[in-house]
Amino acid sequence: MQQSKLKRDLSLLDLTFAGVGGIIGSGWLLASQAAAAVAGPSAIISWIVGGIAVILMALVYAELGGMLPEAGGTVRYPQYSHGSLVSFIIGWGGWLSWVATPPAEAEAITQYANNFVHILYNTNTGLLTLSGLLVSILLTVLFFILNYFGVKLFARVNTSITWIKFVIPVLTAVLIMAFGFHSSNFTSHGGFFPSGFSSTLMAVGSSGIIFSLQGFRQPVELAGESRNPKRDLPLALILTVLICVGIYVLLEIAFVGSLTPAMLSKGWSSLSLDAPFAQLAAAVNIGWLAIVLQADAMISPAGTGLVYTASTARGIYAMAENGYMPKLFSKIHPKWRIPVNALYFNLIVGLLTLLPFSSWNKIIAFVSVTGVISYLLGPVATSVLRRTAPEIPRPINIFGLSVLSPLAFIVAGLIVYWTGWPNTGYALGSVVVGLLIYFYYYCKGNFRSRHIRSGLWLAVYLVFIIVFSYAGSKSFGGKNIIPAPYDTIVFAIVSLLAFMWGLHSGYRTEEIDDTSRQIANGEY
Repeated sequence: MQQSKLKRDLSLLDLTFAGVGGIIGSGWLLASQAAAAVAGPSAIISWIVGGIAVILMALVYAELGGMLPEAGGTVRYPQYSHGSLVSFIIGWGGWLSWVATPPAEAEAITQYANNFVHILYNTNTGLLTLSGLLVSILLTVLFFILNYFGVKLFARVNTSITWIKFVIPVLTAVLIMAFGFHSSNFTSHGGFFPSGFSSTLMAVGSSGIIFSLQGFRQPVELAGESRNPKRDLPLALILTVLICVGIYVLLEIAFVGSLTPAMLSKGWSSLSLDAPFAQLAAAVNIGWLAIVLQADAMISPAGTGLVYTASTARGIYAMAENGYMPKLFSKIHPKWRIPVNALYFNLIVGLLTLLPFSSWNKIIAFVSVTGVISYLLGPVATSVLRRTAPEIPRPINIFGLSVLSPLAFIVAGLIVYWTGWPNTGYALGSVVVGLLIYFYYYCKGNFRSRHIRSGLWLAVYLVFIIVFSYAGSKSFGGKNIIPAPYDTIVFAIVSLLAFMWGLHSGYRTEEIDDTSRQIANGEY
């Protein structure tokens, strides 16, 4: 593997802040309101459910990342456990999600900037103007430039930004609660569950919660550039999730409790503040904080866009290494030691996504579904590699993996389902279309039929999710052929069966054989 050619410049702090930087972006500014509009006060529970799901995933990735710290790890791990078809599906789903995130963050910055420069965003159509589109393009290019000049520059800029991103949300939540907290908001206007518990679950995937939290994987993608990945990666993953879930729950409590009666006059579903926390700060007479928040609306999304530009390039790099993207994407720049062609490719595709997804609210459900799909293999791959590669040292062995892995898989699948139809259809349909690329390389003789047999279970499971989402509960946009709560029960059972099928489909691949020998010889 070429991963040894990548510079190993990242410390534990850099990895942790890459994760925190990936999570605390436009989500902290917008997702609290979006979740409350769907679920009311019970959005607090939505964040906890999302946090539990991400913690389950982070634990299995902690074992994988410590065992095999590689650039583009979420794409490489399924290659080790199941071969090329599964790895392609996971990599393609992840790439669809990741490549659209920097432009989404650029859009968030541009929309907030419209408060000062009133030519960037059309409040009537909810779309960027031509001027706004140009600003978003320039911001996306800026993320590219900062990453182009090497991982060390990326780390310095991102770590500096993340300190700001960490302090301001916590300070905001504490001050807003101290100066204007209305405990009655948690029981008025329909109670704690104004739209029922199904809305609490739906908010996890559709309102920006998973969109925000899925940044936990950033340390995994950058592990190949860590100074001490076997020690630092598991710690960075766990610290990232605990820090960020705590911040987001605190922010949701502050948001719900600090809404004024006028803001809630039309109920939760009608919440439509342009700059939620800045307006709350102004409402409780903390004018200086409102100004700070307007400035942070530029900094937080910029940090997330910067992180995703870095890690998405590593994902394409890993797909090229696996043999189902052109080899030119695995080229490392001779001076800056970064996957330069992958960066260029993602920049072009990212700029193109600004056209169909012209606002933050439009893109988050798509990004959430495709993003969660990219994590589905983590629990399965961890369990398979325990069986097929027991000789590889594991700095961290997760206790109770036989229970944790299927639970993490089921919860991830449920989050995709809860995102609702037609979001699931659009996102998973895009993943299925991507299989044309895989079969092009398969027909060229790049892969063996064993890879198809080993990956069939995942393709079937994704088709099942599409069909079940269409037929499922009306609470999640379906036709109510299988009403709640039976839909969730049936989905969980089928997901468990899919996990077991995936577990038995894994085998000792050629790639894990080669890597095991490299580790034994001290060459990895």
